[in-house]
Amino acid sequence: MSRRIVAVASALAIVALAFAAPGCARKPSTSTQDATGSRPTTEEATAQPPPPEESAGEQTTEPPSGGSTTESKPLALSVYYPRGEKLGVVVRQVPYTKAVATAAVNELLKGPSATDAAYGFHTEIPAGTRLRSVSIRDRVATVDLSGEFDDGGGSLSMFMRLAQLVFTVTQFDTVDAVTLKLDGRAVEVFGGEGIVLDHPMKRADFEDMLPAIFVESPRPGETARSPLRVKGTANVFEAVFKAEIRDASGAVVGSKTITASSGTGTRGTFSDTVPFTVTRTQMGSLVVFAESPRDGSRIDVVTIPIKLVP
Repeated sequence: MSRRIVAVASALAIVALAFAAPGCARKPSTSTQDATGSRPTTEEATAQPPPPEESAGEQTTEPPSGGSTTESKPLALSVYYPRGEKLGVVVRQVPYTKAVATAAVNELLKGPSATDAAYGFHTEIPAGTRLRSVSIRDRVATVDLSGEFDDGGGSLSMFMRLAQLVFTVTQFDTVDAVTLKLDGRAVEVFGGEGIVLDHPMKRADFEDMLPAIFVESPRPGETARSPLRVKGTANVFEAVFKAEIRDASGAVVGSKTITASSGTGTRGTFSDTVPFTVTRTQMGSLVVFAESPRDGSRIDVVTIPIKLVP
């Protein structure tokens, strides 16, 4: 993040987040084997609406990892919405397409479903925002949105909507960063609060928008079989946290201590499996948490509803 963005973000950190977050419930189940939290492989683009001719910079490529090459099989894509005051992720099933970044952004702009809202997700992207085009060149995606995207006010809301866009587009292995256009014009200063976009935006620019333990897989409502693969990033004391799998009654049916690649001030990655045992299919949950170095209490708790299968 540039010094100017850092300065704005640091000042805002003292202010309480002004997001309204709906209640709690969740989403349809899909296999955790389908295009999970590991960033799917793609390069891409096309535009809508209206569909312009492809530009020289646009590339159409293969679907995400785990996606079928037959057009009859849908793809599972990640879409990023705030849950409470931090960014979270949901899964979307879309028809087969090679223009996966375009598909993902279109899903993002639809906003949370009723089930997503019941799980606690909302969006900071203004209603009516439309995707004009997506193009990818040299691992940078240029996303052209309609002018509604910068409507409204509040710097924290602006940072969150940018984070939603950047995380959704950079889930693909061929996209490292995002530049923004509004109504065809490159954006150098975003919103009335003057957020300076003087370089392509990366995930690292929005770490303040993430929970301490950010689980990208499994996603809410997905089907889980033992051992469950848990993946994401974390910034916790000594890089260590715990994962529990709980059944419908809340009983712990599996647990594991997980170590991220770094911690204590530096966000690291993690990918581990958690074995569990259930005798029947049921809705349960994955609960991740750190233990306070001061008194051992549970902190940074995140709960993800999942469908447990024997």
